[in-house]
Amino acid sequence: MNFSDLPIENKLKKTIELAEFKTPTPIQNQSIPVSLLGKDILGTAQTGTGKTLAFTIPMLNNLIKNKQAMGLIICPTRELATQVMQTILKLNTREIGINNALLIGGESMQKQLKKLNKKARIIVGTPGRINDHLERKSLNLSRVNYLVLDETDRMLDMGFTPQIEKILKFIPKNHQTLLFSATLPNNILKISQKYLNNPERISVGSLSVPIKKIKQETLQITNDKKYHELINQLVERNGSILVFVKTKHGADKIVKRLKYDGHKADAIHGNLRQSKRDRVIKGFRNGHSRVLVATDVAARGLDIPIIKHVINYDLPQVPEDYIHRIGRTGRAGKDGSALTFLTLNDRSMWNSISRLIDPNYRSLHQQHKKKFTEKRKDKQLFKKKKMFRNNKRKNFTKNNNFFKKEDNQFKFKDKKKFSKNNKNKAEKLRSKKKPFGYTNNPKYFDKKYIDINKEDKKESSFQVKKKFKNRKRPKKFKFKKFKRK
Repeated sequence: MNFSDLPIENKLKKTIELAEFKTPTPIQNQSIPVSLLGKDILGTAQTGTGKTLAFTIPMLNNLIKNKQAMGLIICPTRELATQVMQTILKLNTREIGINNALLIGGESMQKQLKKLNKKARIIVGTPGRINDHLERKSLNLSRVNYLVLDETDRMLDMGFTPQIEKILKFIPKNHQTLLFSATLPNNILKISQKYLNNPERISVGSLSVPIKKIKQETLQITNDKKYHELINQLVERNGSILVFVKTKHGADKIVKRLKYDGHKADAIHGNLRQSKRDRVIKGFRNGHSRVLVATDVAARGLDIPIIKHVINYDLPQVPEDYIHRIGRTGRAGKDGSALTFLTLNDRSMWNSISRLIDPNYRSLHQQHKKKFTEKRKDKQLFKKKKMFRNNKRKNFTKNNNFFKKEDNQFKFKDKKKFSKNNKNKAEKLRSKKKPFGYTNNPKYFDKKYIDINKEDKKESSFQVKKKFKNRKRPKKFKFKKFKRK
């Protein structure tokens, strides 16, 4: 099936041909015909499978037919919103000519107000800035009949649930809703039950398994050797590289060191202004900088086909973010590679990531534990069997009368008898013990033995000097000095 076979307007078919979109991906193939019928969709697919085009084509077709209708697309991050707008602009040529507005933070309000005053019918934005315009009454959503919630799981993780609910109050009840996500936790299912009307469930591929064309590698390393290994990887690998770190400060620090070592690198994180973010992404896309060091802000939404390698310098804080991180490479069916640095502190997080990808995964600790328990069980069985044999032998000797015979043939006259209870020998030895203080010296033969331990012993005239002074003396006590006569 090609895009030309879809039941859409001829204008839109021409723009799709000009944009060089030829064959639809599996998610596009399944969702576009359903959304053209006006049904709600709950769609899940892996990152990099073309979810953006799956909801833009039906939206544009709807707006071409109904010239008073509006379309609203809500995205979690600025980067994702800008990329969605770029794909819309590819299809929204002069022939179609539908006004649009990008409402994101970090950009001037005046530019956004100018676009809204031109009666924009396609609105793409983040929840925070859309609510700002609603409070100012500069945005009217009463004509919205096509709503898209893109990367919904990310929006809920970022705490946008109350803001989304505020926006939905301004939208009329009779509208079509398309909810797309890379993962499907329980909170999304609750929202779908609340806001979607009998949605069509569309899922393509496993939600927790990354794309097969991405080659995954791990490297055991210590924290002090991470940076040196990163430089080695940059030298060995060809093409553009995306490096993920945990913190904003860490991103800036690594970029500073990379620039000092002669590498073309830039950082992207939440503290940058939107204008600088756009400049960094544009420079990376055009090849001015080979290395882009990013936090999890760029884990979703960055659609740059140039990225060949992803290096996880630090592991993410949430296991699901690992799939979105490595999903930045291997876009649109291309090959990619992902390398992860693992330290001893990352063991528990890596185990949870591995369990997410493969539910049957067992860590090395669990494998060793299993082997140990198996060995222990084998030992216990061996002991039980041994005890059983010994008891069997004892019972056999007791019950058999052959061994109880006391015939003369078994008696030997010359044989000595040994008994365990015979204690005469030990008693004799005890009686022969020499008294305390015994000596062979003839000088002391006539002298009697004196027991020192007796109570009525005489105290010797020589007294050992006491270690401690008398504690009972008064505080103002003074020793009298000894005077010679």
